[in-house]
Amino acid sequence: MSGSGFEPALDLLPVDIQGYRAGNTGIEYVHQFDSGKPGPNVLINALTHGNEVCGAHALATLFENDIRPHHGSLTLSFANVDAYHSFDIGNPGASRFVDEDFNRLWSDEILDGQRQSSELTRARQIRGIIAEADYLLDLHSMHLPCPALMLSGTAAKGRRLAFAMGVPEFVVADPGHSAGPRMRDYGPFAQSQAEPTALLIECGQHWAADTGAVAIHAVFHFLEALGLIDRDTAAPFMATNPPPQRMIEVVGPITIQTEAFRFTEDYTGLEVIPKTGTIIGHDGAQPVVTPHDDCVLIMPTHRPRPGQTAVRLGKFID
Repeated sequence: MSGSGFEPALDLLPVDIQGYRAGNTGIEYVHQFDSGKPGPNVLINALTHGNEVCGAHALATLFENDIRPHHGSLTLSFANVDAYHSFDIGNPGASRFVDEDFNRLWSDEILDGQRQSSELTRARQIRGIIAEADYLLDLHSMHLPCPALMLSGTAAKGRRLAFAMGVPEFVVADPGHSAGPRMRDYGPFAQSQAEPTALLIECGQHWAADTGAVAIHAVFHFLEALGLIDRDTAAPFMATNPPPQRMIEVVGPITIQTEAFRFTEDYTGLEVIPKTGTIIGHDGAQPVVTPHDDCVLIMPTHRPRPGQTAVRLGKFID
């Protein structure tokens, strides 16, 4: 089993973003607001995947409330808009991308290469705003119902920013994907000694109403933590009494080797498997087992394909 039988209710649907098309940067669907005062260049990115609509709701909330930075600059980007605009309520997952995963393209080697796709065209358009950002929050969601996860990377800088935000409850120190580099791993974001810092938040199940609320909470916590907006401005949109945050350290991904990968149960994420050596799946004839006690399953896939990450295995740490 892989969880692929899960049929979500479509409570959170795409919001109209046509009004944001023109932008003010020379790039469609990219807006930048400069305070005129020294400070960081902060970027919030939505729609890395077209079916992850919570980010569009969060950016729309920032626009509708005229949120502007007190210092530095704030850039708001709708990324894979072609995929987003292909949304079909009869097949909502199909709008994830047009040609390929937008979040596996973020290296100079790929972006400077000869290959062409809808996603590469858009990535090349917005590459400059990603490269110029001092801080990035990339807004995502998940197919399966799982509590929100902040993917902070393995560097201490990401953990510090995640905990300064105070949400969500679960922060995951993750090394990335073998299938290709994500936006949050581009350039100095992935360098532990460099200052630019990126976070990726998985806000919940794609079309759950609560997922939109989590994305809105996240952007206001992010801006308040960086001092771009004051507490009074952020407070009406922030989470009320969020639980203490907990850190999960990824000890290793399970990369799918065969076409016959399957889980033993319909895992949805954050299950804690008590015993070392517990079989959680099979990759062809090879059993997939937990490497330690109290092993946490992080974002098990519902679309197993060779070369992709089936699940990350982690452990709670202090």
